[in-house]
Amino acid sequence: MKILMVLTSHDKLGDTGKKTGFWLEEFAAPYYVLKDAGHDITLASPAGGQPPLDPKSDEPDAQTDATKRFKDDEEAQAHLASTHKLADIDVSKFDGVFYPGGHGPLWDLAESAESKAIIEGALSADKPVALVCHAPAVLKNVATPEGDPIVKGRKVTGFTNEEEEAVGLTDVVPFLLEDVLKEQGGEFSKDGVFEPYVVQDGLLITGQNPPSSEPAAEKLLEALARAE
Repeated sequence: MKILMVLTSHDKLGDTGKKTGFWLEEFAAPYYVLKDAGHDITLASPAGGQPPLDPKSDEPDAQTDATKRFKDDEEAQAHLASTHKLADIDVSKFDGVFYPGGHGPLWDLAESAESKAIIEGALSADKPVALVCHAPAVLKNVATPEGDPIVKGRKVTGFTNEEEEAVGLTDVVPFLLEDVLKEQGGEFSKDGVFEPYVVQDGLLITGQNPPSSEPAAEKLLEALARAE
């Protein structure tokens, strides 16, 4: 099956002068879960080309088996360096969608009309959409056909207020993901700080934090298998 993975193109961490982007583990782990299951992966981002990597996700203490595998995988690195432009993507050609997190999506994908159209198009065509960590923020402007927030009355999770506080960015981010999902009527639940936790509500799959990226991708695999 064909899977679309959507990454951020935003690399500025608010007004701090520091860099952000996508979180390496949240890309690498789902990438290999989906690839090893035999699925065809297309990568896209708002600007196309190489998406910015959050430098903190490249530090030694953030490495996992999946990130180490990626660093030895020249083919995967070349794939990541040449993402398609989001505006050129036709979601009808895909069977499922996955959004890795990192803080970058809070700035660009959360406000992207193209991203909004991709998620609305996928869900309305009964295709699963999975988002992990900060990526559920991109649901902020997504609506149902009736015009309600897509998360209204749905079970969701994402990077929590406590986790944002733990990384010291509560006053830097443009909004707190947990607050926005709750304000929009989402039935937000969570586990402990940086504990793996995934919630599925129909075709919508959300993971709380980086350790939730692999289990979120596995939930997407299960949803794809049911659709076959």
